[in-house]
Amino acid sequence: MSEIAPAVEKLSEAEERFERGRKLVGTILAPIVFIVLLKLPMPGLKFEAHRLAAVMATVIVLWLTEALPMPVTALLGAAACVLLRVAPAKEVFAPFADPLIFLFIGGFILARAIFLYGLDRRFAFAVLSIRGIGAKPARVMFAFGAVTAFISGWVSNTATTAMMFAIGLSILNVLFEQEKRGVPRINRSYATGLMLMTSFAASIGGLATPVGTAPNVIGLGMIRDTLHVQISFLKWCVIGVPIVIVLYLWLGTYLNYFCRAGVTVIAGGEEMVRAERARLAKWSTGEISTLVAFGLTVILWVLPGMIALAYGEQSPTTKMVNAVLPEGVVAVVGALLLFVLPGAYDGRAINWSQAVQIDWGVVLLYGGGLTLGVLSFNTKLAEAVGEGLTGLLPIHGSSTLMLIAACLVAVIVSETTSNTASATMVVPVVIALAKGAGVDPLEPALGATMAASLGFMLPVSTPCNAIVYGSGYIPLGKMVKYGFLLDVVGVVVVVVMVKLLVPLVR
Repeated sequence: MSEIAPAVEKLSEAEERFERGRKLVGTILAPIVFIVLLKLPMPGLKFEAHRLAAVMATVIVLWLTEALPMPVTALLGAAACVLLRVAPAKEVFAPFADPLIFLFIGGFILARAIFLYGLDRRFAFAVLSIRGIGAKPARVMFAFGAVTAFISGWVSNTATTAMMFAIGLSILNVLFEQEKRGVPRINRSYATGLMLMTSFAASIGGLATPVGTAPNVIGLGMIRDTLHVQISFLKWCVIGVPIVIVLYLWLGTYLNYFCRAGVTVIAGGEEMVRAERARLAKWSTGEISTLVAFGLTVILWVLPGMIALAYGEQSPTTKMVNAVLPEGVVAVVGALLLFVLPGAYDGRAINWSQAVQIDWGVVLLYGGGLTLGVLSFNTKLAEAVGEGLTGLLPIHGSSTLMLIAACLVAVIVSETTSNTASATMVVPVVIALAKGAGVDPLEPALGATMAASLGFMLPVSTPCNAIVYGSGYIPLGKMVKYGFLLDVVGVVVVVVMVKLLVPLVR
């Protein structure tokens, strides 16, 4: 990368001081919160719920401040629940073996293979090289974001951002190199827009499928375990895909409006994209094997929903297929195919030394989040919190107000902590709150799950934001401004789509 487009995230000295201070605060505050809540009388709670409240508050402080790595905090919370006799070890650690955990393990291994063989780059440059796109900056930004959003529906938001970030910087480097050859100067606001498009589109795209981002899995697990509602892959897409389409159209429109390039045609743009695509080698055996494994996995994810549409939810055929092809098993089967099909790693598409490099910390974080969510219901802690909040909010009996409140809280929390932590903290309380208010909890639970991915205003809101902020092209004020526009419209879109489409997924 050239000097004008640094590819690595770099914190300023002031930001480093802030991060050190934030972690120090968490280190001091977490044990204080734990001791105070443990000693504080809570007559309305059972012994187990009281102790769980102390554990969860401590975990929240550690997650917010990142005084400890988030997976370590998740394990600490689970271990503390056993030590404090909140529940037996078998019950506490059962969610770590939840089928949804295996859904992500399989999905991560598939994503690892896609990355190893460069299938993501091949797809990205194939779209950008479409005639009429590469030479016009507005079309480049829109197509670039569309590719990012699509990939993010299947690969983690952070991995998608990291990959597209490098491609985006390559595009910007070519644009700025052209200036040295006498072509009109490109507005630097366009660079801001392209970098923000990378992060924002990845976060939006993750809503399309259950495997697109962590909050989806957390929310689905809690909805299944506490509401006994099983939402299939296809049913999730019935809501998620329309939300992604509407939000992306809004994102592409306002970023292209506020972040104009100042020129209508990029000199040499199409040539650059074609040159990058030409550098990609011919399809290798490993690429074909990975595409086969990934394609089969997607087909099997969608198949139960298609059969349900054809035969009905309660038909014997549908029930049999759902029992045989749960999403977690399908993901594992797809990943296992990579170890059988031919490729470049010990003669296979992937070997264990490559597969084991998936983010196991994230897997542990999911398990810890599911554990706290399940225990909060088993001990009736979430129910007590919900009943307490019911008297403070004017939402009794109103499903729409409950849904709006759930989405707003999830977005606000996600601005200051990870989307995964936001879903873990907000969804159980929302479900309990809805029950206490006499409202069907499915709508607000789904709304909170999806809104947890809508934190866009700060570099600390998501790893995606942190990655692109490190480019040096994004003034903090612009991230706050454009992120706020997406947050507000995002809440509206989620509320409307959930209200309209939830009847289709019951």
